[in-house]
Amino acid sequence: QVQLVESGGGLVQPGGSLRLSCAASNIIFNINTMGWHRRVPGKERGLVAAIGSGGTTRYADSVKGRFTISRDNAKNMVYLQMNNLKPDDTAVYYCEANHVLSSQSYWGPGTQVTVSS
Repeated sequence: QVQLVESGGGLVQPGGSLRLSCAASNIIFNINTMGWHRRVPGKERGLVAAIGSGGTTRYADSVKGRFTISRDNAKNMVYLQMNNLKPDDTAVYYCEANHVLSSQSYWGPGTQVTVSS
């Protein structure tokens, strides 16, 4: 069974940084697009950043220039480096693996990021 596990969330002050990690298992990692999404209470989950199997990236406008997504295919890991965090970045962050051929998606349980002074 495919398993995704996020880590690295926590409480950080505005302007601070966090690095989220997502470990994938039981998956052919390098044929999946990997993504980070976030959900704020009362709102739908939205895409933050995604990285294709070849390394192509895309970002939500709200995080461009502040967040960087990367992946290590050898380790089945995807990362989200978040800099200059703002209170509006407070959310539960979810890791997604999307198979490039079948479009089947798998999700992790999420990790809480809170940006507050």
